[in-house]
Amino acid sequence: MTGAVADGLLTASEARQAAIREWFAALRPGMTVALSTHINADGDGCGSEAALARLLAQRGIHCRIVNPTPWPGMFDFLLGDDIDEQSARGAAALDDIDALVVLDINDLRRLGHLADRVRALTVPISVIDHHVAGDEPVGTLAVADTRACATGELVYDIAMTLGLDITPAIAQALYAAVLTDTGSFRFSNTSPRAHGIAAMLLAAGVNPEEMYRRIYAQVSVGRMQLLREALASLGSDPELGLSHISVASDVMERFDVTGEELDGIVEHPRSIVGTRLALFFRDLGHGKVKVSFRSTGDVDVQQFARRYGGGGHAKASGAMLTGSLEDVRERVLADARAYLRGELG
Repeated sequence: MTGAVADGLLTASEARQAAIREWFAALRPGMTVALSTHINADGDGCGSEAALARLLAQRGIHCRIVNPTPWPGMFDFLLGDDIDEQSARGAAALDDIDALVVLDINDLRRLGHLADRVRALTVPISVIDHHVAGDEPVGTLAVADTRACATGELVYDIAMTLGLDITPAIAQALYAAVLTDTGSFRFSNTSPRAHGIAAMLLAAGVNPEEMYRRIYAQVSVGRMQLLREALASLGSDPELGLSHISVASDVMERFDVTGEELDGIVEHPRSIVGTRLALFFRDLGHGKVKVSFRSTGDVDVQQFARRYGGGGHAKASGAMLTGSLEDVRERVLADARAYLRGELG
C-alpha cells in the first residue's frame, strides 16, 4: 500500500469533517454531556461511548454514560476510574446535563425507558450513528454516515478531525467497536478503511489476541447450555433459504446467563449452507418477542424489519413485536417466506 493510498483511507471525507466540526461547535469546556446508546448495548455502542468520553475529556468536557439497560459485563474492561457510568440511575441521571449525545442509533424509540425523558429535554441533543434514520430520528445535529463500518469509525474520525490523542484505552474501545460491528472483519461492511483504522489502533497499543479473548473466548457453561437448547429449536426451509431458532422467556434464569450472552446466536442459523435469511426469536415474556434478522447475498433485512417498526442494517437488523412466541414466529415466518419469494415490497 502506498503512502498516498493509506492517507486516503484514513482521512475522513470533507463532508464528514464538516459535520464533525459543526457538531463539536455546540460543545464547551466545563459542560456535562450525557452519552447514551440503544437497549442492550453492544460492542459498537459501548466502545464508541467509552472512547468518546475519554476524547471529550481532553477538551475539558465531562461525559456521563446513561444507557437504557445495564452496561454489559463483557465490556467492563472498557471502563475505568475515568469513566462515569451512571446507567443504574436511569432517567434521573439526565436531570442536570448540558447536552446529550446518542450513539449507534437514530431512532429515539430504541432508547427504551429513557425515550420519554429524552423527548422532554430542552438541552441540545445530537447523534453519532451509521444506521438509516428511523421513524423518530434523534437530535438536531448529526455526525451520521451509513457508509461507516461502525459508529466507532465516526468516533475515530472525530479524534482525527479535532486533533485529539488516541490513547491506548481509547484505541482499545474503538477497536472493540469496529471488531464487533464487522463480525471480526467478516461482514460485508468490512471496508478497506475498516482495516486501515484497525491497523492504526493496533499501532496505538491494542493487543488483538487479548481483545479476542475478552470478547469471544470467555463463554460460560450456561451460554453453551442455552445454545444447545436454541439449536434444538432449529427450523430450516432449504428451498427458500430460510433458517430460524427460538428461545423461551425463562432461559436466562434456567441457565443463569445474561442478555449479552445471547449475542451471536443468530449467526448459527445464518451459517447453514444456502441460508439467505436467518431469524432468531427471543421471548421476553409479558407478550413481547425480540426478533433478530440476518441475511446473506442481496436480501435486505433492514427493509424487512421496518415492517415491524424495527431497523438496522441491510444484513443485520432487529425488531420488537407484541404477542406470544408462537404467534409472532408464525406471523414473521409467513412474511419471511413471502419476502423471499418476492411477494412483499
